[in-house]
This record gives sequence, structure tokens and C-alpha cells, in this order.
Amino acid sequence: MAQASPQQMSNWRRNSYLFLFSQFMTGITSMIVQYAIIWYLTQESGSATILSYATLLAMLPMVLLSPFVGTFVDRWNKKALLIVPDLIAAAFAIILSVVGTLNSTFPLWLVFVSLLVRSMAQAFQMPTIQSILPTIVPSTEITKINGQLGMVQSATMIISPALGAMLYAFIPINYLILVDVIGAALGVGILAFISIPSNVGGRTEKPKVFADAVFGFKRIASARGLWSMLIISSLFTLMFMPAASLYPLMTFQYFKGTVFQAGIVEMVWSIGSLAGGAVIGIFGTWKDRMRPTILAIAILGIAFAICGLLPPSMTGFVLFIVLNSFAGMATAFPSTLPMAMIQQSFPPDELGRVFGVCMSLSGLAGPVGLLFVGPIADAIGVEWMFVISGIGSICCALLMFAVPSTRLYDRRLRQRLDALPQDTAAMK
Repeated sequence: MAQASPQQMSNWRRNSYLFLFSQFMTGITSMIVQYAIIWYLTQESGSATILSYATLLAMLPMVLLSPFVGTFVDRWNKKALLIVPDLIAAAFAIILSVVGTLNSTFPLWLVFVSLLVRSMAQAFQMPTIQSILPTIVPSTEITKINGQLGMVQSATMIISPALGAMLYAFIPINYLILVDVIGAALGVGILAFISIPSNVGGRTEKPKVFADAVFGFKRIASARGLWSMLIISSLFTLMFMPAASLYPLMTFQYFKGTVFQAGIVEMVWSIGSLAGGAVIGIFGTWKDRMRPTILAIAILGIAFAICGLLPPSMTGFVLFIVLNSFAGMATAFPSTLPMAMIQQSFPPDELGRVFGVCMSLSGLAGPVGLLFVGPIADAIGVEWMFVISGIGSICCALLMFAVPSTRLYDRRLRQRLDALPQDTAAMK
């Protein structure tokens, strides 16, 4: 069982804050490149279909690989599982930069392959990150640290759109892509100073890809209410992702905006998300974390629905920005609080397999929605996709409240944890 030693746990603040800083450094450079690619595709094609398919390719590996990578996360060196994918993504950034420099444009297929590789790297890194936190952070602090991780991710999203828009305006995209290489080097360097418990058992036991995927499904089934939570979360993703993928087109086409204005929209969204993460990080001691989760999904749905009804004017664009601050704040809760609940539901040496399945299930609906959103948005208008997404999200909040096993999941989890011996509960 990969559990922190008393000495490692005594240094948990140093380890966790260095870990968060490493995620910030790799995240901001990665997102600058991600925005550059999306803006490039948006300006070159002007097509919702191309944009949605690009987002689909960026998500597909997460859905397909996540159930099977958990076995490696629980057995291999976790630090290496963060470093190696970063290096591979950096290598593909170099390839894309060289090809774009030699040809003066990027072949569309190579851009898609690059997005695919970046997503494959994230498929390994995301469950690894979630499985690392419980091994370096005391159980009593896990919700707050998850909130602070959300703050780091939000801060990344605040800085990267504005910085990316500025760099995009002055630096050719074939050179801008190389920022990803700088981020990978910084992230790897910081990780070298972080003490992360190793998977001792994984050195003698071979990974069992399919058996461990089945194990993850069975463990999820053993937690009453978790299946229904994941299914409803998948429906929420089905409603949420189509509109989220079309933000650049909403700015460029509907409001006739610029790259700078698109950057402002993304930045304001992230400021709201940072505020939501701050609320969780500072006050993340709710006795029932499902309540703020459900309320946040409803608020996000209302904001999306109103966004789609705004007039295509400067006044409408300003209101669009304001509404996005509320939507950004709301999105921090369903993306953070359920993760903390799952982390407390299972032992640390099972979390890689459990989170692999959870992330695949929660993300499965996203690609399904993205297959249809492009053609539909091109046919009815991108603004109506926001209305549809908003109404669908509101329905998901109502459904999550109406299902008792989901609504009461956190209360029952806390009852189980309170019933455990004090030393056992602290290790979970």
C-alpha cells in the first residue's frame, strides 16, 4: 500500500505546495499552446465542426484509456508517470513546430495528432495526480488541498488566455508552440524536489490491465450512490461540453470579437473558477458537499441559458463576460468536491484504478456530444447551443437532487469514516 511515512506526512505542506506549483508551471505553458492551437483552427476554418472535432480528439484518449491506466498508476512510479508524458508531449510540440516552420502552415491532420498525443499524456497524468494527493496530504486537509488544486488550475486559466493572446499576436504560432517545451522542463525540475510515496508492491506485481479495470468497476459499485453520481455527472458533461467547446466561436462569430476579446472571456471564466476554488480551499469543511455541488450545476446551467439569449452587441458581450464569471465560479464545485469524496471513499493504493474508471465514465458523454454539436451549431447557430446546454445542465442538477443515493452520498460517507478507528480514518 502506497502510504506516506510519518516523516513524509510531517512535511506534507512543503510537498503539497511544491506539487501544486509544478502543476501550475506545466499547466500554464500547456494551456498557452492549447489556446494558440484552438485560435489557429478557429481563424483558419471558422467552422464549429472542425472546432468540435478538435475538442473531441483532445478528449477521446481520456475516455478510452482511463479505465486501463489505473493499474499502472497503482503499481508504477507515480513521479515518472507525471514526468514521462510531459516529455512526450514536449517532443510532439517540437515536431509540430518544425513542420509548421518548414511548410509555413500546419497540416490539419498533424494538429489533430498533436491534440491526440497531449490527451493521451493527460490520460495518465490526471488519475496519477488524484491518487498522489491522498498519499501526501492528511485526510482532514484533502478537501481544502483539492480546492487549492482547483485554484491553481483556475489561476492557470486566468493567466494563460491573456498571456496567450498577447503572445499569439506577436509570435508566429510555430514558435509559440515551443513554450510547451519550456513548461515541461520547469515542471520536471520542480518534481525532482518533491517526496512522493512509491508503489512498493508494484515492483513485484505485474500490471493486470483488464482485471484491474474490472476491479475499478467493482469498487465503484461497492460505494452506494457513486454509480448514480457518475452517471448523472456524465449527463451533465454531455450538456456542458458542447457549449464549453464553442466559446471561441461565440466570441468570434456571434459577437464579432477578436482574439484579445476571446482571451478576456476565457480569463474572466477562470477568475470566477479561481474564486470558486478559493471558497473551497478556505471553507472546504461542509458537512454535506453534495449540496454546493448540485447548486453550482444549477447556477452554471442558468448562466449558460441566458448567454444564448443575449443580443449580438457590445452590451450583450459585456453581459456575456459577467455571466461567465458566475459560470466559472460554479464549475469549480462539481469538478472538485466529488474528487475529494472519492478520494476519501477508497484506500490510496486503489485510487489509480478507481479514478481511471471514474474519469472515463464522467468523460464518456463529452465526446458523444461533440460528435453532434458542430453540425448542429453550424445549422442553428452557436448561441442556441448555449441555451440547450444551459437547460440540460439545470435538468441534471434537478436529477442529482431527486436521486436519494446521490444526494445523500457525502452524509453516508462521513458516517462510515466516523465509524472507523481514528488511525485508520486518517490513512484513508
